[in-house]
Order: sequence, then C-alpha cells, then structure tokens
Amino acid sequence: MSDSRHTHKHEAADTCCSVPEPAPKHAHGGACCSSNAAAPALVQLTEAPSADARLSSFRIDAMDCPTEQTLIQNKLGKLAGVQQLEFNLINRVLGVTHDLPGTAPIIDAIKSLGMHAEPLEPGVDAPAPAPDKKSWWPLALSGVSALVAEVIHFTDAALNWVVAVIALVSILSGGLGTYKKGWIALKNLNLNINALMSIAVTGAILIGQWPEAAMVMFLFTVAELIEAKSLDRARNAISGLMQMTPEQATVLQADGSWNLQDVKTVDLGARVRVRPGERIGLDGEVVSGNSTIDQAPITGESLPVEKTLGDKVFAGTINQAGSLEYSVTAAANHSTLARIIHAVEQAQGARAPTQRFVDQFSKIYTPAVFVMALGVAVIPPLFMGAVWFDWIYRALVLLVVACPCALVISTPVTIVSGLAAAARKGILVKGGVYLEGGYKLDYLALDKTGTITHGKPIQTDYLSLDLTADQTAPAIAAALAGRSDHPVSLAIANAAQDKNLAALAVDNFEALGGRGVRGDINGQTYHLGNHRLVEDLGLCSPELEEKLFALEKQGKSVVLLLDSSGPLALFAVADTVKESSREAIRQLHELGIKTLMLTGDNAHTAQAIAAQVGIDQAQGDLLPTDKLQAIEALYARGHRVGMVGDGINDAPALARSEIGFAMAAAGTDTAIETADVALMDDDLRKIPTFIKLSRQTSRVLKQNIALALVIKAIFLGVTFAGFATMWMAVFADMGVALLVVFNGLRLLRK
Repeated sequence: MSDSRHTHKHEAADTCCSVPEPAPKHAHGGACCSSNAAAPALVQLTEAPSADARLSSFRIDAMDCPTEQTLIQNKLGKLAGVQQLEFNLINRVLGVTHDLPGTAPIIDAIKSLGMHAEPLEPGVDAPAPAPDKKSWWPLALSGVSALVAEVIHFTDAALNWVVAVIALVSILSGGLGTYKKGWIALKNLNLNINALMSIAVTGAILIGQWPEAAMVMFLFTVAELIEAKSLDRARNAISGLMQMTPEQATVLQADGSWNLQDVKTVDLGARVRVRPGERIGLDGEVVSGNSTIDQAPITGESLPVEKTLGDKVFAGTINQAGSLEYSVTAAANHSTLARIIHAVEQAQGARAPTQRFVDQFSKIYTPAVFVMALGVAVIPPLFMGAVWFDWIYRALVLLVVACPCALVISTPVTIVSGLAAAARKGILVKGGVYLEGGYKLDYLALDKTGTITHGKPIQTDYLSLDLTADQTAPAIAAALAGRSDHPVSLAIANAAQDKNLAALAVDNFEALGGRGVRGDINGQTYHLGNHRLVEDLGLCSPELEEKLFALEKQGKSVVLLLDSSGPLALFAVADTVKESSREAIRQLHELGIKTLMLTGDNAHTAQAIAAQVGIDQAQGDLLPTDKLQAIEALYARGHRVGMVGDGINDAPALARSEIGFAMAAAGTDTAIETADVALMDDDLRKIPTFIKLSRQTSRVLKQNIALALVIKAIFLGVTFAGFATMWMAVFADMGVALLVVFNGLRLLRK
C-alpha cells in the first residue's frame, strides 16, 4: 500500500461560510461574546480571488476575541478590493487577500475601529503575543470607589452629588475601555457585549442609579478579567506546543566544526548532533548513533522509542540516552510539530454542529433581547400607567442578564480544550465537527495490513507449479514485487534479496488495483497477484484452488506468479497481529461499537486474523470499490460508520465514512493535511481514546448550553417580577460564563 491518504470530505469544514464562529480570547481584550460571534478562520468576500490579488498579513494586538473579529470583518467587507480575510486569533494575525495598490486603506480602516494593524513581512512568522501587562491600580481604584459610593448612598441619601462624583471616578477608571469599545461597536451597528454594557451603565446613570452603575461596571471588568485569564489556559494548551522546539541546534559546518545555529536557518540535508537530554530541533533521519527518544509530544506514546540508523526523528521530542547525529529532512516551519500546530489552529474553523446552532441562535437572540428591553422600558409606562423609573430599571437589568455571553463562549472553549487534549495524546483531530461527531459512531470498519497487523509480513512458503520455471520464478517474482510498495510484495522482494538472487529489469510495469501487478521481463509478460487476479485471467483450476485453500486456512496471504500459459509459482506470506489491536478491539466492544475488517487479502486470511483479534465480521478479496460498497451497506442499515486505513486502496471508503482515521501519520504530510483524524503513531488504541474524548466533549457542550439557558431563564423571570438588581444581573451573566468556561476546561485534565 502507498502512503496516500483519502481526500478530505467536502462537507467537513465550511470555511467560506458567512455564519460567524466563536473563538477564545486573550486577556488583552473585551469579553468574548457578540451578537454574531466570530467569523470562521477563512472568510471569502468574493467568488474567487482575482489574478492580481496578493496576500498581506497584519499583526493586530487588539484582535484577540470574536468581538473585534466581527468588527474587522464588517469593516473590511465594505472596502473595495478586499477579497478574502483569514483570521488567526491565537497569534492575533489577520491575512487580507486584496488587489489594492497598497495596504494604507486596510490599516486606516482597522484604525477607525480603535485598533493598530502592524504589517508583517511576507514569509516571516509573527512573534508570539506578548502577555498583557495592564496596570492594576485603575481597577483597584474603580473597586474602592464603587464600594465607597454604595456605602455613602446607604448611609446618607442627602449626599447624592458626592455619590455621583465617586461613582463617576469608578466608572471612568475601570470602564473607560468598555465605553470606547461599546461606542465603536454602536457606530458600526454591532450589538456586542461592550455595546450592551455601555447602554446599561449609561441608562443607570440617567435614572440616577450612580452607585449601581459604578458597581455593575466594576463587576463586569473583574469578571471579564477572570474569564480572560481562564480562557488563556485553553489558548495556551495549543500555543504552548510551539515552545517544545529549541531555538538552536548543533550543526556540522563546512570546515568540519560543530556550532550552535538558529534552527530557522538550518538547511535541508544539514547534519545535526543531539546530546542526551536535549530536545531535537528539526525533523530528520538518523545517520549515526543509537538512542531512545521520548516521542510523547508528537505521537502520545507513553514509552520511549529506540532509534538507530535510518530511523526518523521529530522536532520537539527528547533524546534520552545516547548521542545521535541526523540529517535534516524538513525546514523548521514545516516540521511534523509545526504542521500539527497549524492543523489544530485551522481545526477551530471547522465548526461543530453545536457551534453552528449557537451561532445561528445568537444572531437572532441578542437583537430580540434588545427589542424586548425597549418594550419593557416603554410599554408598561405608556399603556399600563406603570412608573417609568421602575420599568426602565427592569429593562436595563434585562439587557445585562440576557446577554448571550455564556452561551457563545460555551462552545469554543470546550472544542479548543478537546482539540488540545487530543493533540496531547497523539490524536490530531481536523475540526470540532469530527471531535463532536465521534460519539455518534456505532460501527468501525478497519483495513487489515498496517492497521490491525504490523504490515511487515515475511515470506513463509514457496511452491513451484511449473518445473521449467523453478529456477527463474523467484527472481521474476522479486523483480515484479520490488516495483510495488504493498507489504506482501515487499516480503517477496526481501526474501529474494536475502538469497542474493540476480536483479532483473522490468518493462511496461503496471499496478492492478486490489489484484496485483503486471510487467514484461526479457520480452515475456508476467503477472504477480492474488487469487482474484488468477480468476480474472481465467487461469484457475481445482488443483490450484486446493493448494490455495490449505495455505489460506492458516491465515496466510498467497501470491501467484503467472505467464500467459498459467501459474508458475506460489508464494505464501504471513503478517503478524499487533498486540495493541487486540486491546483496541476489546475497548471498542466495551464502548458498544461493532467492528468490521475490510481487506484485499483472501477471505480465509481475513477470517483467521479477525478471529485472532476478536473482530465481529470480516470481508476479504475486496477491491477499493468493494470496500466503499461495504461502507454503503452499513449506512443502508442505519449505522454511523468510521473507517480506519493507511493506504490509497482505502481512500474511497475513508472518504465516504463519517470519520476517516489515518494510521501512523507522524512525518507524513498527506495524512496530516487530509485525514479527518490522524493517529500520529500506529496504535489502534487511540481510536477508543478519541471516542471517549468525543463523548465527554459532547456531554460538556450539552451541559454548558443547558446551564446557560436555564439560569438565564430563571433570572429573566426574577427580573420581570422586579426582584433583580443590576449587580445581580452581572453575576448571573458573567457568573454563568465563568462556570461554562471552567466546565469546558475540564477536558484538558490528564
């Protein structure tokens, strides 16, 4: 089998969708809730970029939250010449595809939103966001002033002007930033949390509730800060991966000396030395030495792996025992670890079903609440003779308590935490849609070779079927087998190499999908393939069937060499089952998931291997289209199916399955880029781990949404009854937001 992986399903990630998507925020900015939430990572503003379009990247320190992201999208979406936007909230980088003569209009548009856009040089990675170092004293002054205003108001109502002055100090020292953001949002017709809070506090001031206005603004700022620090943990779980690679490596120079060199400047093919205890700086292949490597950051393996000549090593892993020298095979920005980080960042753009529901709900919910608050403030006094003061106050409380902050933030922090937790275990999930969808699987189809078995079989039997070809058959078979990358073919080629058989030239070589290969040797056409190929060629016989059956009953794969006259020789190859496969199948059964093995090997081998590992059903002699039909048949019976494979023969079935799992993806570009879920080593036990994580993620998402909606419903009732105060509303809103954040972060626990 080849290392080609399946094509990514078109419905997987709606990157060009106009429905915004929430994402985590950093401590620098405002609360992460918006009437629209945030857009996906990629926003297409035109049908396709023009021929003269170019990409310009900008570092925007204030763009750390969906609130700012939505404002930028709405602003730049109206700018002629801007065709596509790509948001990276983790690194606070905005990519703009445009055909403008310069970047000044883009920078000016972002400046009008109160943000500074710093252009980045093409091809240069943005530095990691610096931690926010805001001074603590304005917030302290705000809190003390708000408390003093409350105390004076309760003790001496005659000092209203003093209360107003002290409250104003509290509001300006703690909430000036919220007011600035709220004003910008309102100018751009965006009802985000800053706009709602600014309206509520201003309304409280206008009706003379100075102490309450001050306390609300202070509590909002404090809750916002706590929420930001909490969400940083989810952000850092991913961005912390970037710190695993050392900045320098010991590189062999042209004059024969070994010098420390920045890993970003090391060329492909350079020779690098790594001492015991050091982290490996770049991906490479061992050219000298033996050692054990802790590969947990890449593959999630709990035990160190032995490395020797020719083995792959990965950036970010730890050399434990001996000294190694390796040849660099990938640049620093294209290492396996770098690709994992990039894939996890992009995965946040593939929205989970729950996120899509929350996005759509929030688009309607916030404007509806704003209209309801206006109705509460105006209708009872105008038509029912109610007191204006009381109902305006209730409307302001309603405005605060009904903010969708907890609802909007409940999904992204949970999804990001789940993606990071999976990455720690060596499971690369290509989006929230797969992380959340994994819990629905009730059937898992598996390839055999390289998935359930080691994929490195050895030749166990050779039987000559034509005495005239007895001496030449092994060499001819080896020549044909050596041109294929299928493990069974490689076993035949390796057996011939061990016997030092002469190498023969092959002309007109052709691979026959799922059956074998064909080629010309010394002017004669030969076929090398399985039982199905023999039948397709019409060269089978009862005597041959009997020989095949005897070997296949032993769980061996049989390959035949044929010329135009008939079979010349028979080769039997046996693979060995991985111990981890038996354990994985047992765990899948405990989770209530049935298993089906799909293989191109003969049916007897399929049944023998299935019996060894405890698989429920097995089908053999399958072409790629047959595997696809087997998946379709399971769907027709109402099952939700996942597929595990590692080669091009599995591509149709992998693409059709709800979730395609690619095995042993470490170091393989195609698998990381195209798999729905990539298992970074070849341990099948990671699939039960993924399903357990998916089920836990789904539970947390449902818990968070239920918690947010139920508590808000209770407080809305209390508000209409006239018992809620504005500071209670802040606790209801931001308190629930913190609860759902902490609940989502539970997924990061080991």
